[in-house]
Parts: sequence; structure tokens; C-alpha cells
Amino acid sequence: MLPPVARRIPTTVRLKDCYLCRQEIRWASGVAPPWRPAAILDEWVQREARPISLRQLTFFGRTLTEYRLLSSANYVRTELPTRLAHRLRDMQTLPYVVVTNPHMSHVYELYYKAFETLRRVREIKTVDDNDRYCSIITETLQEHLTVIPKLTMGIIECQSLMKPQETNKFMNTLLRSRISRRVIAEQHLALTETFHSPWHFPDAKQPQDPSSDFVGDVFLKCNAKEVVEECSQRARTLAREAFGSACRMPEVNLQGHLNATFPYILSHLQYIVGELLRNSIEAVVERWRHLPGHPAPVDVLICEAPQHVIIRISDQGGGIPTDILPSLWSFGKGPRSHIHLENLVRVPKMAATMQELRAFPTSAGGIAPDANDWRRPVDGSLSSLTYRPPDLRLGMGLPMSRVYAEYWAGSLELHSLEGYGVDAFLTISKLGNKNEQLSTRASMDAV
Repeated sequence: MLPPVARRIPTTVRLKDCYLCRQEIRWASGVAPPWRPAAILDEWVQREARPISLRQLTFFGRTLTEYRLLSSANYVRTELPTRLAHRLRDMQTLPYVVVTNPHMSHVYELYYKAFETLRRVREIKTVDDNDRYCSIITETLQEHLTVIPKLTMGIIECQSLMKPQETNKFMNTLLRSRISRRVIAEQHLALTETFHSPWHFPDAKQPQDPSSDFVGDVFLKCNAKEVVEECSQRARTLAREAFGSACRMPEVNLQGHLNATFPYILSHLQYIVGELLRNSIEAVVERWRHLPGHPAPVDVLICEAPQHVIIRISDQGGGIPTDILPSLWSFGKGPRSHIHLENLVRVPKMAATMQELRAFPTSAGGIAPDANDWRRPVDGSLSSLTYRPPDLRLGMGLPMSRVYAEYWAGSLELHSLEGYGVDAFLTISKLGNKNEQLSTRASMDAV
């Protein structure tokens, strides 16, 4: 007779794959999350998250005063546990055998620990209170760097236990919520750092450097042309290291409205554009290894409309294989999921807001920065993701890029012509007045 937990596994799954069934029984028998009373979580799930726009994020820091800093702190103080509560409830509605997967259980426990810590923080009334709160936020951000790889590995291992559309909806919901929490947390950390800076005071002269165009993490004059040039150079360098210095590298041609600027979180745009250019350049290089002549260029068109900036990236890399196309935006399914699972083990940590550009490297002696010192840049540990070699395919670059694009009310679409190439269309809201696109609230009833 099967153990009680195994009876919860659908008969079709038990008959379909006995090995997977034994695997799930092993998961459930050893790593089930502990029982906790639901009343406290119910209280927080009843609360609505309050989405914020880029324009509102910059409002707190334009003329930063103690009152605005404390207002920002108390907004973050109530939003973080609220948003965590909804995602905990989402995880509780998953099939029991999925939650007991070691990777999924690890994420659940991290979320619950953060929820319990953050919900107990009292109203922030002084700058000292805020500094202590910033230390708590920083420590939590550090602890959660393992969430994305763990979550993705868990989803891949459990792909036969959930419908693909349910899996992708769950992943998109959790990732979008995770991005939202890190955005408001890291924005507040940046504002706090600004508040303590010597040039913050009215009688001090602000330095005339590019950083003056930043309000916290929001870059007020993000220029698409400069981002494309930087990301294309990085992608070409990685491709040359992977394929050898003798490989023929495609040019990246830029045209259109090259002076278009807009407010945006720079690291978000760099990640999306970087992933698209990596894919295009690597595809062209691989295709032209077997073709004569110089590789066809990658064409980038920037179009500025009254409310949007559209970036089109076109390549002649042969298009997307037909066996990959149906699972292009999927986190779990696909013919190469077993390869992605093996590669994810090599990327143990990732941040959700792509803060590798601000990562604080460990010293030569291997001493990491103090996690409680919020004045140091948040260590996103994403250089391993952004600068990964072309053969380290994780199967999450495009799905994550779409989540980032849609987070600020944008979009990302791909059109593939098999045998020729791919056109990618990235649409960005340029006015900064669109609220973050949060996931729908969780159900009150946990199954």
C-alpha cells in the first residue's frame, strides 16, 4: 500500500512514470514545509498591494527630505510583507507533491522567513529606525539570491505534475512579484544612501556627473542607442571568447531615433536588450561558420512614438528551430529542459532586478562585503548570468526578458522566419507614468 502522501499523486502520473512517482514520494517524505497557522497569513492576503510608477518612485527622491525618506520606508515596510503573503498563498495552492520538491520547499521557507521578519517591523519614525530597517532589507535580499535558480530547477523537475499553462502562469506570477519587491526595496536603499551622502544637503554643491541623472535606481535620461551599443559590445566580446578570436563577427547597425531618452531602471533595459543581442549575434556567428563571406549584420531600429519607444532587433541567424518555438516562452517545458536543469546547477545565485552592474565583488582574499551594510551596493551575483558563456543555456533568458518588459507596461514579441532569421520587438513606455504590472491577488482559500 502506498504511503498516504503518495495517494495524493494522480493515478495517471503514477502509471505514466513510476520513476517520477518514486521521486515525488521521496520528496514528500522528507522535505515537506512545516505546518503554520493560517490566520496571520490570511490577514495579510486580504490586503491589496499598492502598485507604483517610475514617476512616483522618482518623486520620493527629487527633493529628498527626512519626511519623504520615512514615507518611502513605511511604504516599503507595508508593501513587502503584503506582496510576500500573496505569493505564499499561491504556493500553498500548488499540488502538495510539488511544494515538497526540495527546490520548491527551499523557496517556500525563504519566503515565509522573510514574511515573518518583515511583518514584525514597527512603524519607522526616525532616521535611525530607517537605517536598522535597511539592514534587514539588505540581509533579506542577500538570502533570496538563490530563489530564481531553485525555483526554475523545481519547476523543471515537476513539469510532469502540472499543466504547462499552469506552470508558466505560476512562474510569471512569482517572478513579476519578486521583481516588484526588489525594485521598491533597492530603490529605498538607494534613496537612503543618497540621504546620507555629503552632497545631499542644501548648502552643498551637487557633483556634475552622470549619476546626477539618477534618482535612486531610476535613470531619468535612459538612451536606447547607448544601451544597444554597450550591450552589443558585451555580446560580441562573449561570442569572440566562446568561438575564438578568428571567428567572423557580425556588425550591429543602428538607425532611427537615436536621441530618444526616457526614464527607466537602466539594469532592466540592459538585461532585456543584452539577451536579445546575445541570441542574435550568437545565431549569426554559428550560421556563418558554415557559410562563405562576411556575416550579415544585426540591424537595430529605434522608433520614438509619443508614448512609447520601440526597439526592433533583426538578424539573419537562421530563425528559431520548429521544435523550440512552441516552448519559447516556457520556463519548464521544452526538448532541452534536461540540459537547462544541468546548467542551472552552475548558476547558484541570481537577483531579480539584474543588479550585476552594481555588484560588489569579493576581495582577493575571498572576504565578501558585510551583508548588513546597506551602504554597499547590493550583490546581485548576476555576472554569472549576464556574462555566462554561450554554451551555458538556461532556457530562461527570453521568458525572463518578457517578464521584465511587461513589468513597466511594455511588451516583447518575436517573429521567426525559419531558415532566415528573427525579428524581436521591444516596446517601452517612455513617459514613466505606467504603474508596475503586478500579479493578481492570491486566493483566500489554500487548497
